[in-house]
Amino acid sequence: MPRKRLLMEVGMGTDLRGQDYTKAAVRGLKDALWHNSISIAPALGYPREAMFVDVQVGVAQPDKVDTAAVAAVLPYGSSQVSVVVGGLDIVNDEGTNTTVIANVAAVVYLDMDEPTAREGS
Repeated sequence: MPRKRLLMEVGMGTDLRGQDYTKAAVRGLKDALWHNSISIAPALGYPREAMFVDVQVGVAQPDKVDTAAVAAVLPYGSSQVSVVVGGLDIVNDEGTNTTVIANVAAVVYLDMDEPTAREGS
């Protein structure tokens, strides 16, 4: 069964004072997901657990993101989380604090049966 891309959701998350890249990434994924009720898998006759979610995170310091904590946000299905250089760090005027901004994309896939020929086709 080939894997088919079904949808993509995007979000943004911040940590205003803690300089916590994982917190910003988690908030970004929640922003992407919590605005929707994704019912595409059951609508197509597949269980929600069959979904595969490819999560991509962009932050200024990728090595500071706990990918397991980000993946734990997903309510069902399996996932892969990758982190790349992106997002934005904004230093305050005094240079004593940095606001962290994470950009997140969640791409949902299903392994789906090939369509069968329709009668009369």
